[in-house]
Amino acid sequence: MAARKAPCDPAVVAGRTKKAHQFLEAAETIRELAANEADVGDAYVTLCVHAGIAAADVLCCRALGYHVQGESHAEAIAELGRVGKDHARALGSLLKIKTRAGYGDTPVSAEQRRRAGRAARQLVDATR
Repeated sequence: MAARKAPCDPAVVAGRTKKAHQFLEAAETIRELAANEADVGDAYVTLCVHAGIAAADVLCCRALGYHVQGESHAEAIAELGRVGKDHARALGSLLKIKTRAGYGDTPVSAEQRRRAGRAARQLVDATR
């Protein structure tokens, strides 16, 4: 199914910005409160993915006037690439581990946790 371009207005930008920050704050909180970071690694990465997606929507809204909705990760990355190649790379790295973190039966690695945190922070910081 092809992704669609959803138009943005100030309410969409404000709402997606708030969600990006909430998801990243929640990710950092559960990581900090866990006795062992690996025990919450999948939840941490999943929240980072959601933070990155929301932030990518904000960046596209501001620069392009729309954001991509749908199952097409490639299209979302391509559209974000029109805003910034570094942003597209960050979103791509998050989307690569989305399925493993959220639906897989094996936990994400320490390196994947580090990459997800960096990518999510990069995208969320770009919305400020």
